[in-house]
Amino acid sequence: MTTVPENRQRTAAPAPAGRAAIAAGFAALCLSYLLNAMDRQVFYPLVPEIREEFGFSLDQAGLLATGFTLGIALAGVPAGLLLDRVSRRAVVVVSVIVYSLGTVAIPFAAGFADMAAYRLLSGVGEGVQATAIYAIIGAFFFHRRAFAAGFIGLAFGLGVFLGPVLGQALAAAGGTWRVPFYVFGVAGLAMAAVLLAVPRAMTEALAGRSGTADLASYDHVPASPYNRNTLAFGLTSAVSGLVFYGFLGLYPTFLREELAFEPGQAALAASLVGFGAMTALPVGWLADRVDQRILLAVGFVGSSVTALGAYTLATGPVAQYLLAFLMGTFASGVLFTNCTTVLQRSVRPEHVGRGAGLFMLTYYVAAAVSGLLFARLVAGLGWQGAGLVQLTLLPVVGLAALALVDPRRMLLPPRLR
Repeated sequence: MTTVPENRQRTAAPAPAGRAAIAAGFAALCLSYLLNAMDRQVFYPLVPEIREEFGFSLDQAGLLATGFTLGIALAGVPAGLLLDRVSRRAVVVVSVIVYSLGTVAIPFAAGFADMAAYRLLSGVGEGVQATAIYAIIGAFFFHRRAFAAGFIGLAFGLGVFLGPVLGQALAAAGGTWRVPFYVFGVAGLAMAAVLLAVPRAMTEALAGRSGTADLASYDHVPASPYNRNTLAFGLTSAVSGLVFYGFLGLYPTFLREELAFEPGQAALAASLVGFGAMTALPVGWLADRVDQRILLAVGFVGSSVTALGAYTLATGPVAQYLLAFLMGTFASGVLFTNCTTVLQRSVRPEHVGRGAGLFMLTYYVAAAVSGLLFARLVAGLGWQGAGLVQLTLLPVVGLAALALVDPRRMLLPPRLR
C-alpha cells in the first residue's frame, strides 16, 4: 500500500466527477498553460524595441529575456512541497493571478531594475502554476502521465507559436510594445476565474485516475526524492534549460541584428519554435511505451545539430523557419516533455509534487542564466561561436548524464517493467 503523508490522509477525499467535468477541467488546465506560454514568449520579439527605448545593453537584454525563469526555478521546490500539503487547485488559481499582475506591471517599468523585478514576479507565478499542473497530471493520470504531459506540451507549443505573432501584431496595432503586456495580463486574470471550476476530483487525486487506493509496491524506488536518478535527470534538465532558453532568449535579436530580418520575419521564426513544440503530444505517447533515455538522447543530438545549422549555416528566412521548427521539436517537444516526467518517475507517488518541483528547479535555474551566458559568449566569440558552444556542444553533457540513470529504480509503466 502506498504511504500517504499524514496531512494528506486527514484530507477528505474529493467527490467523484463525471467524464465531461474531467474533460472540461483538463481542457481548462491546458488552456491556462497555453496562456502561460504566450505570456512568456511575448517578450522575446519585442526586445529590440525595449532595448532602444531604455538603452539596455545586450547583456541586460539577455538577462531580462530569460532571467524571469529564475522566478520559476525558485518557486519549483517550495511549490512542490506546498502541493503535497494543500489544495492544488487553489495553488493554480493564485499562481495565475500572480504572474498576470507581474505581466501587467512590465509596461510601467522605469528602468532595468524594476522591469527585472516584474519579470521575476511573473516567473514565480508561472513556475508555481507549471509545477501544480504537472503534479496534477502526474497524480491523476498516474500510469499515462507522459501522454497527458504531451497535451500540456501541445498547449505550451501552441502558446509559444501564438505569443510572438499576436504580441507583434498587438504592438503594431497599438503603436507601442506595451500593449501586448496589458492584453495578456488581463487575459490571465480572467483565466484564474475559469480555473475555479476545475473539479477537485482531478486536482486533488493522490495516485491513479480515481484517487482510489494504490495496491502496487514501490519498494524498488528510493524512499528519498533526492536520489541517484533525480540527480542524473536533474542534470539533463539543466542542460535542456540552458539549450532551449539560450536559443529562445536572443534568437529574434540574432535574426534582426545579425541577419537583418524584418520584425515580422523574426517574430514568425520565434513562433515556429512553438509549432515544433507541439510535437509534445506524439512524443508523450511514445514516452509511455519506450525507454525515455532514448528519447532524451534523440532530443540532445537533434537540438545540437539544429543549432549548428541555425547559427553557422542558414542565412535566409525559409531555412531559419525550418530550423526554428526543428529546435522547437527537439528542445521542447522531446527534451522538455521527457524531462518533466522522468523526474516524477524517479520518486515515489507521495512525492510527485517534489518530483515536479525538482524539474522546475533544475531546468529553470539553468534557463535563468542562459540568456546572460549567451550574451557574454556573443561578446567574446560572436554569434556563431556562442551558438557553437552553448547550443551545439553543451548537449553532449546531457548525453553523458544519461549514463548515470538506473532504470530499475524508477516508476515505469507496466509495459516497460
